[in-house]
Amino acid sequence: MNEKEKTAAPVPSVGADGEQPLSYVTEEIIAEEPDYFNFDNGKHGEEYLKQMLRMSEPSYLPTMTMNQIYETVYESRRPIIENLLYPGAYLFVGAPKVGKSFFMAQVAYHVSLGLPLWDYSVNPGTVLYLALEDDYRRIQERLYRMFGVEGTDNLHFATCAKSLGTGLYEQLKRFVREHPGTKLIIIDTLQKIREASNEKYSYANDYEIIGQLKAFADESNLCLLIVHHTRKQQADDSFDRISGTNGLLGAADGAFIMEKEKRSGNKASIEVSGRDQPDQKLILERDLDSLKWELDDVERELWVPMPDPVLYKVEALVSGEQWLWEGSPTELVEALQVDMKPNQLTRHLNVNVGRLREEHWVMYSNTRTHNGRLIKIEAYHLEGDDA
Repeated sequence: MNEKEKTAAPVPSVGADGEQPLSYVTEEIIAEEPDYFNFDNGKHGEEYLKQMLRMSEPSYLPTMTMNQIYETVYESRRPIIENLLYPGAYLFVGAPKVGKSFFMAQVAYHVSLGLPLWDYSVNPGTVLYLALEDDYRRIQERLYRMFGVEGTDNLHFATCAKSLGTGLYEQLKRFVREHPGTKLIIIDTLQKIREASNEKYSYANDYEIIGQLKAFADESNLCLLIVHHTRKQQADDSFDRISGTNGLLGAADGAFIMEKEKRSGNKASIEVSGRDQPDQKLILERDLDSLKWELDDVERELWVPMPDPVLYKVEALVSGEQWLWEGSPTELVEALQVDMKPNQLTRHLNVNVGRLREEHWVMYSNTRTHNGRLIKIEAYHLEGDDA
């Protein structure tokens, strides 16, 4: 794959994979008006008004058929760190003083500069680190020890913030508005932003807390990495050692569990489990001079999708001098010379829009016009390209 910078690629919208609240469904779909939105004749206008009346009823339940889902183009989630960290809400859990904050600083620094983290590629973006158990002097010492004096304006720190019920969301929303390129927000720690409550350890309360944070992360298309502690009791499954109820992990998109081999040692492991990334175990060793964590080994099985000849034909269609193609689904079948019906081809491409962008550098859109479906296929413009 050409590693040049993509300069014409639009910023992807919020991903639609995973379990999303119904209130976010319409924000994740590339705008595509159904037939009854067409006011060309009275019949369609009447159908539109009837549909609006149905939707205004308190008992209305919004649904999509299987065919409607296939006929809709959803943007896939672009990773923050390839195969490791994606948009959504994630728990990063470990015992006190195990090295969590140093690892968080390492992740934040690499994302803010777009530097690969070991063998994992990174998509750069602005980072906000709520270091709520630190002060700026300690942060300064830690960063200098780890990275020297080469800084960045894309990494922001705060040592105090409001709690979940007293204005934290408003603070985070304002930061994202003022820094639209924000990709990662680290909250260190969860306990510092929780409200005191008699039910703070109930399943319902734990689920609601992470659910609210996840809703914000999904709405903002960013990653919320929430630092938390393990319980003292041992468990056969490392993820059962997360302090609190199963509601925390149940509402999150995934979790990272960090454990040291020995309390006084410099070796640790991080177990990773989530909806988007593969389950894996990172074996780490701490550099005693810089205090950064270095990767020794990875235990994982990456699923690699099979090559898709149709996607390669789409890429070839906009290669060379022709970088833009527009036409109907029927015309696209003829252009690609594939043995598929037009609706089968468009559904195939709808489902694989993420692979077209990430693997083939092709933007694909499928919109409805007065004359029928319009397919638009466009190659990314490369930096320095005259196109």
